[in-house]
This record gives sequence, C-alpha cells and structure tokens, in this order.
Amino acid sequence: MTRLEKADKIQKILDELYPTTPIPLEHFSSYTLLVAVMLSAQTTDKKVNEVTPQLFKQAKIPEEMASLDVEIIQNLIRHIGLAPTKAKNLKKMAQQLITGGGVRADWDYLESLAGVGHKTASVVMSQWYGIPAFPVDTHIHRLAARWGLSKAKNVDMTERDLKKIWDKKSWNKLHLQIIFFGREHCPARSHNMRECLICSWASSEKKILEERKR
Repeated sequence: MTRLEKADKIQKILDELYPTTPIPLEHFSSYTLLVAVMLSAQTTDKKVNEVTPQLFKQAKIPEEMASLDVEIIQNLIRHIGLAPTKAKNLKKMAQQLITGGGVRADWDYLESLAGVGHKTASVVMSQWYGIPAFPVDTHIHRLAARWGLSKAKNVDMTERDLKKIWDKKSWNKLHLQIIFFGREHCPARSHNMRECLICSWASSEKKILEERKR
C-alpha cells in the first residue's frame, strides 16, 4: 500500500468517526481563540477551558488584557503550565494587537506576536478564517510516524509531509480529526496497536514491536 493509498483509507475512517470537528478550545472571537490556543502549549485543552472563563471576564479584548498587571494575568492562569511566561506574553501580545489593528489573517503578523508560533497561527488561520493550514501538535506528529506517513524528526517536517499527501481542502478538518483519534483511540502509552482501527494495518511490524517494548 502506498502512502497516498494509506492516507486515503485513514481519511475515510476518520470521516466516519468524526463527521464534524468542533474546536475543543472554548472561545467567542478571533482574539479569544488566539489566546486559548497560545495558552494550550504544554497544557491540556481541558485545563485551558477551566481558566479562560475567568480570564475572559476580565480581558475579552486586547485593550482589557493590556490594562491588567502581569501578576493579575498570571494569577488568573496559574493552574496551567508555564503560567509566568504566558502571562507576560499575553500582555505583550495584547499591546502588539492594539498597535497592529487587532487579529488579522496574516501569517507574518500573527507569527510575530509574543507567544504565538507557527502552530498557534495555523490554528487561528484554519479554524477562524478558514484558510487551509495543517497545525501539527505532538498527537499528529506521533501518529504520522506510527502510521508510516512521515519519518520526520520534528513537527515542521511532519507538517510538510502531511500537506503533500492530503488535499488542501481537507487540512483544516483532518488536523482536528487526527487529534481526536489520538486522544480517544491511539494513546502514546499502553496502546495495543494490533487492535487499533488504524495502527493494526497502517503501522509496520517493526513499529508495532518497538511500541510493545516501551
């Protein structure tokens, strides 16, 4: 089976499992989505959704966030990982957005914001603006390797590989479908690949044996 044939079969399975792909991070504007995605680095979406309601009560727009002291922001997000650094970035990002005219569908602009990398910008571009992007997180990077779709050593290279095998029109949906599948059916540890809906046929025997030894 070629990589393209494998990718097509995987996509059909994911479409059956996840015909709709709601964004797991709670938000109500491009700005609140940007903040939520930035906060999600090295933290679960569930934990982010626990802290953002109180954060957005005080700072739902850049002007309100910029007016808060960093210590107040940090206290509001203290239960998530890297809170001190993220608090500083939230304030600086808000100031940058005020100067730059708010959140815009501009790759260079978004990636220039404090605390916003390529993955965060990709989520906002794809999920808010509908611009084709393929944000790759640790779930996608791991599964792409398990399924033999990429041998890349980092998420940037994995993104390039996946963009080559799937049609651009499917990227925005697929990246969420793969994340959902990884969380619900294909965990990093204690996973029986021989019984997995996808790993059982997409993974090589070598990969299955390697995973069993972990």
